[in-house]
Amino acid sequence: MDDAVERARERIQAAASGRTEPAAVDAALERAREQVEALAAAAAELESTLPSRLGDAVQDGLRDQVLPVARNLAEIRGLMNQLIRRLERVEGDLLAERHARVDDLALLVDLVTNGWRSVEQRLERLEEKLEQRGGAVVYRMEERRPPEQSAG
Repeated sequence: MDDAVERARERIQAAASGRTEPAAVDAALERAREQVEALAAAAAELESTLPSRLGDAVQDGLRDQVLPVARNLAEIRGLMNQLIRRLERVEGDLLAERHARVDDLALLVDLVTNGWRSVEQRLERLEEKLEQRGGAVVYRMEERRPPEQSAG
């Protein structure tokens, strides 16, 4: 049993030798308190400056990303306006061409109408002259042919 008591004493002595002194514990606690206070101060400083710094960072990031998009949109808007102007010009040209074709068609109709009126007037004059002469001489095609010559 002496061995067991001896071993227990050795263990107690080993545990006692591994103990830290109260002054070392107090110093470690003091350092921990100082570090916690420093951490709290840093957290308070971050809490007060972080929103503005974060806002600035977000604005800078957005500015960097949005400016090229804004330039692209402005360029697209300019191209669309140019396209609209060109389409309006083409539409105006097509409308002018359409009116010109309608005018040409109206002129053609007038020319054809006047031509037929002229033909009708000439026919009326011929009919009047024929009526004044008492009729026209009608020749049959068979009668107008030269007589067949006999071979031989």
